[in-house]
Amino acid sequence: MESRITLGHSTLNIGRIGLGCMGMSEFYGSFDEEKSVRTLHKALDLGVDFFDTADMYGSGANEELLGRAFKGRRDRLVLATKFAVMRGPKGEFLGLNGKPEYIREACEKSLKRLQTERIDLYYMHRKDPKVAIEDIVGTLAELVHEGKVKAIGLSEVDPDTLRRAHAVHPITALQTE
Repeated sequence: MESRITLGHSTLNIGRIGLGCMGMSEFYGSFDEEKSVRTLHKALDLGVDFFDTADMYGSGANEELLGRAFKGRRDRLVLATKFAVMRGPKGEFLGLNGKPEYIREACEKSLKRLQTERIDLYYMHRKDPKVAIEDIVGTLAELVHEGKVKAIGLSEVDPDTLRRAHAVHPITALQTE
């Protein structure tokens, strides 16, 4: 079995094992930033080079953690993050947002928190039922053309939505939970 794969129709070449980082900032009890950074560094040293986060994890704290942990190491890894699930100041869930202006704002904030100039794989975390998938993916395609995003992913969409999205711009990854 090959130890590396090319992700979808992209140029992203990753190891077969990635690390989901959600638990390093919330949902599974308390967390320790120092231990999390050591875990991230050890994973990278062992050859894990695909790291998954989202702007909603810890209301941005998870992206900030990865940004700090990988400062000076960015060329050694592939970062995936997600947008669309809005959270309030106390972490409460406020709903979904797939409007083009929100996507752009979320992308800029993620770039800043991750301390990077480009997101390798940018997922729509959940589909906003009030916004056509063509408009969502059209905005993501613009971010690709601007160099802010390398590849596009979707999470939790049905086959018809995936086909319609892929007709606008190639979809590199589909995440299911």
